[in-house]
Amino acid sequence: MLVSAAFVLLMTPGLAFFYGGMVRAKNVLNMLMMSISAMGLVGVLWALYGYSIAFGDNTFGLIGDPTQFFGLKGLLSGAEEVPLAGTIPASVFVAFQMMFAIITVALISGAVADRLKFSAWLLFAGIWATVVYFPVAHWVFDFDATDDDGNLVHEGGWIANKLEAVDFAGGTAVHINAGAAALALVLVIGRRKGWPGTPFRPHNLPFVMLGAGLLWFGWFGFNAGSALGSNGLAGSTFVITSVATSTAMLAWLLVEKLRDGKATSLGAASGIVAGLVAITPSCSSVNVLGALAIGAVSGALCALAVGLKFKFGFDDSLDVVGVHLVGGIVGTVMVGFVAAPEMGAGVTGLFYGGGFDLLWRQTVGAAVVLAFSFIATLIIAYIVKFTIGLRASEEAESVGLDESEHAETAYDFAAVGSTARSAVKEA
Repeated sequence: MLVSAAFVLLMTPGLAFFYGGMVRAKNVLNMLMMSISAMGLVGVLWALYGYSIAFGDNTFGLIGDPTQFFGLKGLLSGAEEVPLAGTIPASVFVAFQMMFAIITVALISGAVADRLKFSAWLLFAGIWATVVYFPVAHWVFDFDATDDDGNLVHEGGWIANKLEAVDFAGGTAVHINAGAAALALVLVIGRRKGWPGTPFRPHNLPFVMLGAGLLWFGWFGFNAGSALGSNGLAGSTFVITSVATSTAMLAWLLVEKLRDGKATSLGAASGIVAGLVAITPSCSSVNVLGALAIGAVSGALCALAVGLKFKFGFDDSLDVVGVHLVGGIVGTVMVGFVAAPEMGAGVTGLFYGGGFDLLWRQTVGAAVVLAFSFIATLIIAYIVKFTIGLRASEEAESVGLDESEHAETAYDFAAVGSTARSAVKEA
C-alpha cells in the first residue's frame, strides 16, 4: 500500500509534464509549478484537517468531524494501539488517500493555463480542497464500519453507503469533481488573449508523452491500490485498467484518423488519460468485455468532446472538461450498463440482467457531485476574483507567466541563438 501511495504521488509530476508540454514555452514552468505546489499545499491541509473531514465521524451526514483527527492525532505510531483502516494501519491509509487529494486539485490547473496568477491559484486550491474535495471524498470513499458484534461504530459517506453507487477509485470524487470545477473556473476567468483565433500549440510533445506514460504507470497504484491489499482484487483491477486504457488510446487515434486524416502523438497521450479516467470507478466491477466497451466509448467520446469548447466558447486550455469531466461521467454511468456479476463486486449492470437499479444510482451520484463542485467552484472563483484577483495582467500574459510570476524561464533561447550563430561563423 505504501508503494501504491508512492505510485499515486508520482502521478502529479507526471501530470505536470503532461500539462507542461502542452502549453507554450513561456508558460511551462508556471504549469509545472501549479501541479508541484499542489503537492505541498494539499499535503499540509490533509495532515491538519483534510483527512478528518474526509474520514472522521459524520457531521450533519455530509462531512467528517474536522477536529476528530486534527493533526492526525491518534493515527500515527505513537498511539497506544495502532488503529486500522479496514485491515491496514490507519497511517498507511492516510498516506494513500493524501495522494488522491493532491492530484485532484492539480488536475484543475490545466483548464486555466496561460492566464491564472500563481497567488490566486494557491488561494483557490486551498479553499477548493477544503470546501469541495474533502467533503466529496467523505461522500464517496468513507464506508460504514461495524464492531465484532455487528454494531455500527462509524457511519460513512452517503454516496457509498446510502445511495450505494459504485466508485471504486474516484471517478466521481476525483475526475467529475475536478472536471466540473475546471468548467466553472474557466467561465469566471475568461478566455486567453487571442483565443480561439491564435494557435496555442504544444511546445514539447515528448514532455506530453512522458507525462502520459508516468500517469499510466502511477494509475496502477491509483486503481489496484484501492483494493487496499495485495490480493486477487488488486490483480484484476490492474489488468482491467490496462485493457481499458489500451482500448481508449486506439479509439482516440481512430477518431483522429477518420476526422483529420492523421493519428497524432498528442491524441495517443490524450486517449491514454481518457481511458484511465473512465475505468477508475468501474475497474473492480467490469470484466474484459466491459473494459473494452468503456475504453472504446471513452476514447471516442472524449476525442469528440474536446471540440465542444470551440462550439460553446469556453476556453478550457488543456481539455480538462473534455477528458476528465466527460471521461468521468462515461466511466461512472457505464458501470450501470456493464457491471458483471462474476466480478464479485455485488452489482449487476443493465446488460447483464440487473435492470435500471444500478444505472440510476450511478447517474445520481455523478450528477450530484458535478452540480455541487460546479456551484461551489463558481462561488470560490468569484471570491478569489474580487479579493486578490484571478487573472494575470495583459502584459504578464503576453510576456509569459514563467517570467512574470516566477522570474524564471525554462529555456534560454538567447544563449542558444548566440551559440548557433557562433557555430555558423566558425564553419
